Amino acid sequence: MRPSITPRAGWLLAALLTVALTGWAPAVQHPTAVTPTPTSSAVTKAPARHFVSRPDLTPPVITATTADAGLALAPAAESADVFLGPKDLDTGVAMQGELIVDAHGQPVWVDGSSTGTFDFREQTYQGRPVLTYWAGASSSYGHGDVVVLDQTYTRVATVTTGGDLGAHQADMHETTITPQGTMLLTSYPEVRADLSSTGGPKDGWVLEGVAQEVDIATGRVLFEWRSLDHVPISDTFQPLSPGQGTQANPFDYLHMNSVSQDGPDHLLISARNTHTVYEVARGTGAVTWQLGGRHSSFTFGPGAAFAWQHDARRQADGTLTLFDNEAPPTSSRGLRLSLDTSTMTATLVVQYLPPAARAAATQGDVQVLPDGNVMVGWGQEPYYSEYTAGGQLLSDATFTAGSSYRAFVAPWTGTPTAPPDAVLRRSGSAGTVYVSWNGATQVASWRVLTGSDASDAAPAATVPRAGFETAIPVKHPGSYVEVQALDAAGTVLRSVVVG
Repeated sequence: MRPSITPRAGWLLAALLTVALTGWAPAVQHPTAVTPTPTSSAVTKAPARHFVSRPDLTPPVITATTADAGLALAPAAESADVFLGPKDLDTGVAMQGELIVDAHGQPVWVDGSSTGTFDFREQTYQGRPVLTYWAGASSSYGHGDVVVLDQTYTRVATVTTGGDLGAHQADMHETTITPQGTMLLTSYPEVRADLSSTGGPKDGWVLEGVAQEVDIATGRVLFEWRSLDHVPISDTFQPLSPGQGTQANPFDYLHMNSVSQDGPDHLLISARNTHTVYEVARGTGAVTWQLGGRHSSFTFGPGAAFAWQHDARRQADGTLTLFDNEAPPTSSRGLRLSLDTSTMTATLVVQYLPPAARAAATQGDVQVLPDGNVMVGWGQEPYYSEYTAGGQLLSDATFTAGSSYRAFVAPWTGTPTAPPDAVLRRSGSAGTVYVSWNGATQVASWRVLTGSDASDAAPAATVPRAGFETAIPVKHPGSYVEVQALDAAGTVLRSVVVG
């Protein structure tokens, strides 16, 4: 049993798999796609879950898989969930919006949306757990804000850009809350620039990469970094397509996709289209070193090089993790590197490989868990996987279609303000109650009371909670039916009268 952050009902059905994950050194490929190509409007939807009590919610079916189905499954405690943002309806995904699931892929909280969500996760703000996600208009970049919800799923803050950028210009790629109560944001303003170094017009237009640190409580911008002050356009690996470089179609030369703290004095900025991770001085904005790209400050050991990467993070042991996208015919991977700043060498420590070749052209993340295990979200590809710290694959799950920008695992306790939802379907003198409580994590069982009215209602059935929706047979439901949500101690958390 895993000692600390093992999810509810068996973290991803964690299996005792052993996979040889050493000696792989892919060639660097240069994909040009930035977003998935939409299919026709007549899309066959991917398999979805359907609920009698909440017909409006259609989360995707999530299946945990292993390389050897004959292996024994590891028992686990119920203490963490998975945070996803399914999107891309044109590819057939069943829903868009924020989605929390347990280890079996059973929904915990479903917040359907007409637009895709990005970077949905659990974080800490003012000492309390919160949910955060980006919302706005997006293509390969976006204009919007970051929403912060408390444990009742009530909005407690909205975070946006400021200064010369103005409000509502936050891009979807970064939403990290720092221990100081600030949030790290990215933005992609459209600015004039000389594109002659890439074969474009001298008086052209680019998407500049801007990082801001914003105080959540006040909205004050505490730090700003602009890429054109530090990174020339000629450093890009992204080809300039015909018609690009105009105000209507600006050139995305950098594509900043993560900003993270690197100790008290520096930030790490990942730029996909320059294949570079930049260490930036927090006081001056100066680039202190570059990892990868055309002007790398480091030389790479075998298997350590990467391209089109996402989600660069410094870990507590000093290593750096990132998601190495690469491209077909090679495979994407999670990556952990050791950086020696005395010799300026980057060495491969561990790579986290999928069970079969998996090329995620866009998106993706690597999360190191408190027990040392590692979560990899495969971005454009609809999978998420867990590994040991040393790279042994424990489990792999798919949500059938679409994509999730990142995937996270964390413990979560939700106490929604809305009551449970229940529907009674009668069949002769018997009936079945279907009940769910979207977002409630403390329900252990359900109790049905029935009678002619509330005054003489008596318990008719008590059953354990069975996933998002529980079906409860009732032999002789009266004209009054009430359903109670019970916690593990049998205390009534909330009740609802079935209409």
